[in-house]
Amino acid sequence: MNKVYDSVIGAIGNTPLVKLDRLTRMHGVDGTIIAKLDYLNPGFSKKDRAALEIIEEAEAQGILSTGQTVVELTSGNMGTGLAIVCAIKGYQFVAVMSKGNSEERVRMMRALGAEVVLVDQLHGSLPGQVSGGDLERVNEEAVRITTERGAFRADQFFRDGNWRAHYNHTGLEFWEQTGGCLDAFVDFLGSGGTYAGVTKSLKERNSEIRCFVVEPVGAAAVAGQDITQPEHPIQGGGYVIPNLAFLDGLPIDGYLQVSGGEAKRIARELARFEGIFAGFSSGANVAAALQLLQSDLRGKTVAVMICDSGLKYLSTDLWS
Repeated sequence: MNKVYDSVIGAIGNTPLVKLDRLTRMHGVDGTIIAKLDYLNPGFSKKDRAALEIIEEAEAQGILSTGQTVVELTSGNMGTGLAIVCAIKGYQFVAVMSKGNSEERVRMMRALGAEVVLVDQLHGSLPGQVSGGDLERVNEEAVRITTERGAFRADQFFRDGNWRAHYNHTGLEFWEQTGGCLDAFVDFLGSGGTYAGVTKSLKERNSEIRCFVVEPVGAAAVAGQDITQPEHPIQGGGYVIPNLAFLDGLPIDGYLQVSGGEAKRIARELARFEGIFAGFSSGANVAAALQLLQSDLRGKTVAVMICDSGLKYLSTDLWS
């Protein structure tokens, strides 16, 4: 904290941990939820970490050249992180995003110098509810632009820099900031990079720490459940992808589901009672942690990510 950084990317990571004791008391649960405030990163989300690691890994491997364009599909957070990193490092960045995501994210990326290409949702899809089919349509456009421009594809679902950012930093921060005194970690799945990196990091230090994946009710593909509601309002994840690359061979100690309504309610409670202004997926993470503290993890300590800022959802019904 006493250092002057050469650029804003030096301020990525090392975010605070806070206890959510007001929420646990309000819900009458026995135990502790500790929340990592990654909405305090420069781009207001945890994706700043992965964006920086992916770009620096590509530079080290020689697969990203000076002056080359960077392209990536995004729900907005990875795009914001990449826009920041590319602005500092001198790369042109093209974000490809579904029109179903919030307008605030588009405006922020453009303000940071990104070119934003918006892709129509599938027929019948609802704004604010981006399905796996919508994401596939975005991916097709990202592939086309990457080929057309001879660009570097950041490819957050497959580049190891994504999970390594959380293995090298986020997981270590959880461990050091708690002195190793935690019993579980829960994570709402998008690309799976956060879950993979934090889980590997924590379990190397204590294999007894239990790690749980979180998905939307009706869209729990990784849990192997029937898909009855692929559309949901929890932006940034829950894309109904059963075989996420980063989860291959990785231990999963349990599967939790949270409804869109529950994620909204807890996100609003985070703001009202804890002063933490966060988005849908943060609400889902805390809702899942509350579930655990009412099960066999009663009295234990559960770690969660506060993934992004509520400022990115002012145009949605999260704050209506």
